[in-house]
Parts: sequence; structure tokens; C-alpha cells
Amino acid sequence: MANVAVYNMQGETVGTIELNDAVFGVKVNEHLVHEAVVAQLANKRQGTQSAKTRSEVSGGGKKPWRQKGTGHARQGSTRSPQWTGGGVVFAPKPRDYSIRLNKKERRLALKSVLTSKVQDSKFFVLDELTLDEIKTKKMQAVLDALKVQKAIIVLPEKDEKVVLSAKNIPGVMTAVATSINTYDILKYDAVVTTKGGVAKIEEVYA
Repeated sequence: MANVAVYNMQGETVGTIELNDAVFGVKVNEHLVHEAVVAQLANKRQGTQSAKTRSEVSGGGKKPWRQKGTGHARQGSTRSPQWTGGGVVFAPKPRDYSIRLNKKERRLALKSVLTSKVQDSKFFVLDELTLDEIKTKKMQAVLDALKVQKAIIVLPEKDEKVVLSAKNIPGVMTAVATSINTYDILKYDAVVTTKGGVAKIEEVYA
């Protein structure tokens, strides 16, 4: 099992924690990670875009001029795609972009990115993360002490003070351990959590 350092809020090492290999020590499956990211981004798409084809735009019943003898190219309808106001050739229509991954694939992809963060020394564990007030400066001080900038802060449960304190820091997001996903873990350079957060992650995903 992998061991990582445990820090206090001042960035000082206060111990170590043993991580469960079932979550933080799996074989990294890059293909599944790619599939999970593609699926998540696709599922965010509304799929409501729409444009009219030549059969749907108004007008165009009459041939604009006779077939021969005008000096112009032959035209059958003013609603053809080359005309201003004409239809779109391959017009986008509302569609469902969603991609389904089964539960095992989603979990393995998440475990893969968590494992890669641990391997790259980008997984930071705090003994606790408690703020006595909503203060962005205090949250920034914790991140500065850990020397991280673009990070996702994973909490064992929602903490309003921590969430609101981190809200206005560029490149930082907060998430509850039960709702983390592959794309968000991959998107941020570092993962910052607490011992309680590690326990919750292992409880849910092991």
C-alpha cells in the first residue's frame, strides 16, 4: 500500500497515511480514462442546435429564371444552399449526444486518475481542514502552504465555510468525496483532501 505524507494547514508534515491499493494503487487504464472524459463532456451537451434544410425554409416555389438563354447558371430554386436565405446543406438537428459507460468502467477510470495523482505526488492529505469563518485569504494561505495552485479540494462532506472560502480562488474547486469524477480530477493539477476525505473515498469506491 502507498504511504503519503499528512500535512497540517500550515503545510508542515505531521505524519503519514496508508492508502488503499483498491482505490489508489490500481493499474492505470488510459483508454478507460479517455472514454470516461469523452462520455462526460458529451453528456454535458444540450443537443438542441437546429437549422433549416432547403425543404424547411420559406419560398422557392418558382424557378428564378428560365433554364437557358439568360447567361446565368441554371437555378431551380432560390432556397438552394448557395442562395442568401437558402437552406443549410447538412443542417444540424436536435439529437442526443449522451454516451453510456457502465458502473465498473466509470469507477476504474476514477481509480486510475486517483492512482496517477498519487504516483505523481499530486495528492495532498491534510489532517483537517476547518475554517472558523468564511475567508478567502485563509483558504489561499492553506493552498500556498502546500504549494499548489490549480487544485480540486475533496471534502468528506459539505462544509459551507470551506466551499465559500475557496469559491473565488481562480483554478480551485471543491467537491464532496461522493460526487468526484474522472474529468474534474484530471482537469486540476493537484488533489487536496483530508484524512476524513480519504476514508470516505475508500468507503465509497473500494
